[in-house]
Order: sequence, then C-alpha cells, then structure tokens
Amino acid sequence: MILTLRFYEELNDFIPAKCRKKSFEYFFAPRTSVKDAIESLGVPHTEVDLILVNSKSVDFSYHLKENDYVSVYPKFESFDITQVTKIRTEPLRIVKFILDVHLGKLAKYLRLLGFDTLYENNLTDPEIIEIAQKEKRIILTRDYGILKNNKVSHGYWIRSQNSKEQLQEIIRRFDLKNKLQLFSRCTVCNGLIKSVEMEKILDKIEPGTRSDFKKFYECSSCKKVYWEGSHYENMKVFIKSLFTT
Repeated sequence: MILTLRFYEELNDFIPAKCRKKSFEYFFAPRTSVKDAIESLGVPHTEVDLILVNSKSVDFSYHLKENDYVSVYPKFESFDITQVTKIRTEPLRIVKFILDVHLGKLAKYLRLLGFDTLYENNLTDPEIIEIAQKEKRIILTRDYGILKNNKVSHGYWIRSQNSKEQLQEIIRRFDLKNKLQLFSRCTVCNGLIKSVEMEKILDKIEPGTRSDFKKFYECSSCKKVYWEGSHYENMKVFIKSLFTT
C-alpha cells in the first residue's frame, strides 16, 4: 500500500535527506497507524503537534489508508492550534522540565532563569519517563530515542551541543522570553530562593562578604547562600547576551 507524506519545518531534521522539505511516497502495511509511520522515519511523536490527513486533523491512532496525503507539523509558535489539533488533550507547554544526564550545564542555566528544572546525573531513561509522567514535566534530551517511548507525551530533542545555544534553543522553542524569573531558583538543587537576614547566615559567609554586601538570599531546600557579587553581575551580562546573539 502507498500514500504521500510530507514533514514540515524542523521535523526535517530527523528524516532521511532525500525526503526533506518535499512530498514523497511511503509504502506501508495494512493497519499501520500514522504514529508508527512517523516514528519509522525517525521523528519522535513528542516533536509533532499537528497531523493532517487529506486536510483533516487526526490523532496518532489513525490507521493509514491507500492514497492518503499526510502532512506532519511541529509545534506552532505564531498561533494557537488548540481547537484544531487532535493529538493532545492538554497543552504541550507546561513549563517544568526534566533533563537527561548529558545536560547538566543547561539545567543550571534554566534554573538561573527561574524555570523548574529537575536534573540528576544518575537518572536512567525509565526513571526520567516515570518522573515526567508523575510531575507533568517536559523531557529535554540529546538522545531522541527516549522520546519515542509511548509513555512520553511532552518532550523535545535538543539540536545544539553548545550549552548556551541549547538555552537559546529552549527559549525559542517554548516561547519563554517573557516568562523569565531571574535568580529565583537555586542553580544547585532547583529550590526556590528567598531573601534572608544576614544575622541568620553569619556562619555561612566570610567577614569580607559581610562588610561588602547587605542583601543576601538563601535556598529554601539546600540552604545555599547567594549575594549580588561579581558572579551575579557576570550572570546578568550572560543573560543579556542570550537575546543579542
């Protein structure tokens, strides 16, 4: 059996070069679902936000038919397709993340910008999937094999290997520019940071720091202490650079 298939925009990153950015013929067996067809070409289902078959929206369970014309789209940034897409019953963008073991530096950057980001360097793929399901987190990964698991509904494969570019990629992909809450989370453990009186943390700071700074902050979870020193200023410069490069 045969049909015509086309992938749009960044979904072309996954498919064979000869099939990119154009319609192509796809041979399939009876009772093949559109999800199986999409993933057989290398595209994780989590990357897909809209499927049109003969111009009508379908979900992943749709069984392909002879001569179907299938169009597969990634996430839409410029307009809301909630009333059109049949794929998900809940919004894709729940801004809570869980990262795989290769993305430790990105985890710190996301926390710096105020995003709830779970990262442990010893989590297995099954553990990541279980936590993502339970806590409704978006999986971020450099290994898109995990995103093909049927239990995963929200996830994104990061293209770049550079941590700053990865952060810029996530900001663009999930439209986060106006959702930043800078310096509100601990970069070490993801806990929320709150203002604290110096007298309560004297045993955690050096005498020179006490005399040079008056405002201090403490992580509500691991109790790490922060203040607006040179590191803070460097981070402000770094954050500004995210939107100027």
